[in-house]
Amino acid sequence: MNEAEKQERKAKRAAEEQQRKLIRELMKGHGSDREALFGPGGLIKQLTKALVEEALAGELSHHLGYEKGEAPAAGAGNHRNGNSRKRLKMDDGELEIGVPRDREAGFEPQLIKKHQRRFEGFDERVIARYAGGMTVREIRRFLEEQYGEEVSPDLISAVTDSVQGEVDEWRTRPLDRSYALVIFDALYVKIRDEGVVKNKAVYLALGTRMDGRKEVIGLWIGATEGAKFWLRVMNELKGRGLEDVLIAVVDGLKGFPEAIRGAYPQTSVQTCIVHLARFRLSFWSYKDREAVATELKTIYRAMNAGEAEQQLERFAASALGQKYPMIAESWEKHWEEVIPFFHYPMGVRKMIYTTNAIESLNMQVRKVIKNRGHFPSDEAAAKLIYLALRNITKQWKKAAPEWAEATRQLAIQYGERFTHWNQRQSS
Repeated sequence: MNEAEKQERKAKRAAEEQQRKLIRELMKGHGSDREALFGPGGLIKQLTKALVEEALAGELSHHLGYEKGEAPAAGAGNHRNGNSRKRLKMDDGELEIGVPRDREAGFEPQLIKKHQRRFEGFDERVIARYAGGMTVREIRRFLEEQYGEEVSPDLISAVTDSVQGEVDEWRTRPLDRSYALVIFDALYVKIRDEGVVKNKAVYLALGTRMDGRKEVIGLWIGATEGAKFWLRVMNELKGRGLEDVLIAVVDGLKGFPEAIRGAYPQTSVQTCIVHLARFRLSFWSYKDREAVATELKTIYRAMNAGEAEQQLERFAASALGQKYPMIAESWEKHWEEVIPFFHYPMGVRKMIYTTNAIESLNMQVRKVIKNRGHFPSDEAAAKLIYLALRNITKQWKKAAPEWAEATRQLAIQYGERFTHWNQRQSS
């Protein structure tokens, strides 16, 4: 360690000791228990007030060009003009501060802006609790119990409504040009519409980028589904820059296969195999469920489509197949959306044979919205679901472990549609 570094360290220790000495002196006059430090009139609140007011005074000095206590420059028409009182909502209650003014009223403070009534951090705390599933009433009770502050429902609504612009921006943001896999599914929520509470479907699209990372690429709310609705969704995705989807997985959404083939004719449309295997599970005799499930595995674990078709025919002719004819009929009805599954090796099949990935996402969203009897509007539902998704997807940073194998297989299966993307990324 050279001499300069020694001196720097010595000066740092001296400054820290001076700070500790100042803190000890302050605590002598206020006490050191929780109330004295963190209570409504405690030391932390007083220090915060002093720091905020000092920072605002410094901003005004910069604006005027001279320090407090000094005389203004000759000819300067503007000068200090007292202060105005302002009450701020903070994480730990309410804080009253003095905001300095200038004679010409041209001072625009940055730390606490004009008309600002909530200190930075308050909104984030309210939004975080709202996103975690707390109702407005529960947030009010929490703030009152935790900080001794009564907050109006209108204030909480105003805070949560402030994210609406963020929701709209997220729902219309540009997308990648290509996705390897997109899974579509729906969950149902109660929303008031034209004075009547209705069950509406919230459709989510979970995309897997070409580098294997997942993202929610869309959220739509509709009373009904059908080819026209899904065609509008597909056109919206195209308008946001999505040019190609290699594989789309869907669980019985009416009109979806036709719509996606109309917008993306090269896309392989795959039905959810697991959902097909569970078809009318509640209608099976409990004692037969394990046997039926074992039989169906022979279909979707077949090496190729030909072998799978043979296994389906064998099951349809078996005693179980005759007992539950609707199972084979359902597979036959959706066979065109089943066949693509058998083009892939097991590594890729693991990714597409089920919509469980998006069902898991839906389950986490339901945990957040379960306390809502119903939403007053589509916008209110979209707002809370977006906030829930924002929290859930924060951890989605890496590709799935099987992506390395899937990458090789997708390159073989889709050729330039997949490899061109990798070339663009590396260039």
